[in-house]
Amino acid sequence: MKSKWSHLKPEAIRLRKKGNSLPNIHTALHIPKSTLSYWLKNIELTASQKAKLHQNWKDALAKARRGAVKWHNKQKADRLTTAKVHAMSTLEKIDSANLAVLELSLAVLYLAEGYKKNPETGLGSSDPVTLRFFLKGIETVFDYDISSVRCELYLRADQDPLTLKKYWAKELGLPLTNFKQVNLDQRSAGKKTYDTYKGVCSLRCGNIAIRRRLVFLAEEYFAIIGTQTRA
Repeated sequence: MKSKWSHLKPEAIRLRKKGNSLPNIHTALHIPKSTLSYWLKNIELTASQKAKLHQNWKDALAKARRGAVKWHNKQKADRLTTAKVHAMSTLEKIDSANLAVLELSLAVLYLAEGYKKNPETGLGSSDPVTLRFFLKGIETVFDYDISSVRCELYLRADQDPLTLKKYWAKELGLPLTNFKQVNLDQRSAGKKTYDTYKGVCSLRCGNIAIRRRLVFLAEEYFAIIGTQTRA
């Protein structure tokens, strides 16, 4: 039985002999690839034609990869936008001036990141935003004089203590004199540190009463929510 594409066979052979790939011929003539493969299997291409086809394949693969990266980046951006919209919607329902809300937020942060073994209130982080929130929280909720907070830095071996003291003092709005102790991790000696990493800053307030109140509040709140979830 004669194929319904038989009249296109001469053109397919001509295109192949010119060095066109099977996918290109399929796109141009709309002949099934299986049929093209059978028709053209015995047609030999020159070395230069084979090299050109291989380069075209590599270029197409690179283009496809760039397209995939672009698509994934757009998908990621869309997901981030969606998350931001939902977050802002939640924030609009919260009265940020409510001290109870602030104290609860501070308590949850402290239960997760604060010092609970030392006989004092303290918290360490590599994130200036987190530490500024902690300072603002204890100042607002407990009327604590944050200028008396003791600061310690935990740095890698190749980081300069004075430079990092100045960085954290500026970020947190605290006097440089509050930064007394610096601990260098000698295990990191010989390993270059990323410029974006500024070490860990530890804030110590000394007042254990604040810690007790925050930890108790967070634990009780978690217990209440946990009980409601199981009910």
